[in-house]
Amino acid sequence: MKTIPLSPVDHIFTGVGSYPIEFIFAYDYCIEAARLQQSLDKTLEHFSPLRSRLIRIADHTYGFQSTEAALTIDEAHSSSAFVDSQDVSAFLNCVQTIEGEPLARIKLTQTPEGSVLGISISHALADGFSFFHFLSSWARIFQSQPIMSPAHERVLLIPEVSDRHHNVTTEDVFNRCGLFWDEKRRSTPRDQITWDKMSLSRAELNHMIAEAQKECGIRLSHNDVITAYLWQNCITAWGQGEDNPSTYIACPVDFRRILDTLPNTYFGSAVCIATAMIDLESLVASSLGELASLVRKAVGQVNSDYVRESLRTLEGLRHQHGLAVLEEIHVMHPRHGLLVTNLTRLPIQELDFGSGIPAKFEIQTAAARGAVILPAPDGVDVRIYPPPGADRE
Repeated sequence: MKTIPLSPVDHIFTGVGSYPIEFIFAYDYCIEAARLQQSLDKTLEHFSPLRSRLIRIADHTYGFQSTEAALTIDEAHSSSAFVDSQDVSAFLNCVQTIEGEPLARIKLTQTPEGSVLGISISHALADGFSFFHFLSSWARIFQSQPIMSPAHERVLLIPEVSDRHHNVTTEDVFNRCGLFWDEKRRSTPRDQITWDKMSLSRAELNHMIAEAQKECGIRLSHNDVITAYLWQNCITAWGQGEDNPSTYIACPVDFRRILDTLPNTYFGSAVCIATAMIDLESLVASSLGELASLVRKAVGQVNSDYVRESLRTLEGLRHQHGLAVLEEIHVMHPRHGLLVTNLTRLPIQELDFGSGIPAKFEIQTAAARGAVILPAPDGVDVRIYPPPGADRE
């Protein structure tokens, strides 16, 4: 069986406390399970890593080991419609990115209102772009349409031995990667996970960015302003337990278009983290424009040199400390941070499995101190996963 070594970025999303990418899509029609499975089998001819399990191939390296077993859709039936369900995670079979476990699971639930498709894929296997590249390709194959083939060359992200850093410190992990080497990660039982929801209309967004732009000498994006707004409001609402700690905002940046050696259709995790910081008192006192400018500057610093330096540092960290250190690496500060992911460009219009696009969809990615910006008909919807025990407004 073929084994593919994970890239330095893939390794971040392994072990206890890592989280998969999970979405649930509700359709107002019935999707035939047999036809869906047939189209999935054809799709996996192009996205074969989805049939993998995680294995250890060295003291400092995990690998994806392909299996001969098919990725089988788990079909279920529910007397409750998706909109009526108290616990939408019941429509999902979750994966864990630990040794020996499958890295993708798919569940199709037939309800009185139509079919609900729940997909859980290890973040070590795919980022948001790759998740939806697979899903939109699957929908196209279901309809007998051509797809854009994925590229799987993870070796392009693995530094040469001579290039990786040795004696990596906690400061190196933060300064070169935007990550946090801190306490060991903990997983939260699924039944204790809750999401806060917030909507911002297009008019509200336009007003926010206009006000922020008045106070800022650099051009801001909607994402900069929304991220700054969440940084200020979430961190101050959750409570810190310390006097004036440093607070952090982290933003994933897709580097497919930053590294000219990486194909745009690369299937894997091709993200690095842009992180900004400010002390709590200044966070409370700052204007939206001031905070948005910090976000813009952090994201703007992510260039090809930053990406390569991040890859070298992460590779050196593992070789220095082994795989156990991965469970001490956080993509957001575990006590005073927030990770904001912008998914407003989701290709929802492409996810047609026979009779139309999803009527509703929900993200279920369980990343504490994480927020996701999603598209909405008149603006954006935001899903926020506060830390367990946090103060909530």
